[in-house]
Amino acid sequence: MTLRAKLLLAQAPLALVLALFGVVSVTTISSLGHSPELILKDNYRSVLALERMLRSLERLEGEALALATGRPASAPAGADDRRALEAELVVQEQNITESGEDAATRLLRQRFTEYQAAFARLGAAPLPERLGLYFEVLEPVYQGVQAAAGEILALNQDAMARKSERARRAAERNSSFVVVVTIGALALGLISSLALTARLLRPLGILSQTVRRIGEGDLAARARVGGKDEIYALAQEFNTMADRLGQYRTSSLGELLQAQQASQAAIDSLPDPVLVLDPAGGVINLNGAAEAMLRIGAGGAVPPMSALEPGLRAVVERVRQHVLSGKGAYAPRGFEEAVRVASPEGDRHLLPRATPVYSEQGSIVGATIVLQDVTRLMRFDELKNDLVATVAHEFRTPLTSLRMAIHLCAEEVVGPLTEKQADLMAASRQDCERLQGIVDDLLDLSRIQSGRMALRVERLDVGALLEGAAGGLRAGAEAEGIELAVTPEETPDVHADPERIQLVLTNLLANAMRHTAPGGRVEARVMPAGGAVRFEVRDTGEGIAREHHDRIFDKFYRVPGARSGGVGLGLYIAREIVQAHGGAMGVESEPGKGSTFWFTLPVDQEQPAAA
Repeated sequence: MTLRAKLLLAQAPLALVLALFGVVSVTTISSLGHSPELILKDNYRSVLALERMLRSLERLEGEALALATGRPASAPAGADDRRALEAELVVQEQNITESGEDAATRLLRQRFTEYQAAFARLGAAPLPERLGLYFEVLEPVYQGVQAAAGEILALNQDAMARKSERARRAAERNSSFVVVVTIGALALGLISSLALTARLLRPLGILSQTVRRIGEGDLAARARVGGKDEIYALAQEFNTMADRLGQYRTSSLGELLQAQQASQAAIDSLPDPVLVLDPAGGVINLNGAAEAMLRIGAGGAVPPMSALEPGLRAVVERVRQHVLSGKGAYAPRGFEEAVRVASPEGDRHLLPRATPVYSEQGSIVGATIVLQDVTRLMRFDELKNDLVATVAHEFRTPLTSLRMAIHLCAEEVVGPLTEKQADLMAASRQDCERLQGIVDDLLDLSRIQSGRMALRVERLDVGALLEGAAGGLRAGAEAEGIELAVTPEETPDVHADPERIQLVLTNLLANAMRHTAPGGRVEARVMPAGGAVRFEVRDTGEGIAREHHDRIFDKFYRVPGARSGGVGLGLYIAREIVQAHGGAMGVESEPGKGSTFWFTLPVDQEQPAAA
């Protein structure tokens, strides 16, 4: 017997079970198919008619209000709505299905007749008397019509709910019946199928065991299967494949050694140190640059991790844990992550980068760490920072004189100005203030990077801190047509530098106002967050795409297409100030949905000596 015939024979009991289950299911579903008719056929027309009546009544009431106030109305006023309401009322009178619905319908007809009379009286009355008639006569009758319609609507909806409950109970009974029949049929079918497939699966088990042994490296294992069916033919082909695989393994050893030598030569050609680590932290491989610069692995021996300097070993371990935890490749955020290493050529600054090493099954079996030599780049960065600080300091004196001169001219201390001259002076004053803000940002940047920004920490009331930051911007918000709101919650006091935190809040609020269109809203909130206090600044502006979230806190970075207003230092300085207090800072935003910038300050933080 062929394998196909055996499989068909093994599945025959299950086919019978499926046929029986299909018959029972069709019968049950057919009985359940009439349940919606039970719920809807008697009551749905009444519910639909009453909802349409209420909508027509609301439009008719609007026409009545227009007549009462003397505004133009449809001609004739509400004629279409009255006809529609009358038609739906007739439908309801012809569809009495529930107990008490007849009396409620007659009451609805009576009150609607009264409403029509009151509406006609309102239309015939002189204009000065209409408003009084509307509130004294028409409005009470309108409420009565609504109440009567609502009573009928409630009767029908309650009836639909009761009928739905009966249908649900019927469905539960049918479901229980189907479950019992299904369990019995499946038990019978499974017992029969298992008995027939047991013999069919025995050769497959032998073949599976042989495959597992070969996968573990035992190329001498063979599948011994009897019979003349397709499984026997498969076992013979598998044995032939195992023979050829053994021959291929013997002939490919030299090629594997050549490939290993080529990969080692590629690693050795890199000018930066490279370390390959296993999951346990051991060094699997390293290149010549690592041996020379780190002075490890002399004589070709693979060094242990303990051979690395303590500072470098801690950085390598941190990067390795990042990669092995499944977070993907590790990329540094800036030069501040560089580690200093003593080398024969002098101190070098190495910036770690890492990528995972995957096995054939896709699991992580190690990490490749490249220690990029950024010594020259860091020197260039220091020169750039020194240049920025020097230029900013040199700008302060002439800028102060320029601001004073423009102020004196704008205030007409040295003589009167024409209107055109006053406009030019106002524009010059704004540009000077903007230039002063840029110079202050550059000086703050210089202090942060040189470690000279000291913090004067004191106990601060959070609510007063928010109000102080928002108070200086309310006039500008009102001028731009932006709502500036402060929403404090009951939070403990924080220990922080008031001037620096005020700068952070002012920067976030000003940014939010700058990116919010007139008519929008900017809100400053504060709330407790565990052992810290969380500050939030929300706006209804254009939002920030997700790919820019990690970069907007970098120096001199500005989102492409954003409105101008600075040189891209405000958020960087704000984050450095928050981190100097022991807090964190981030952003939550989507394009078109506004942005939320937040930062946290610890509640019981010891006063730091310096940032």
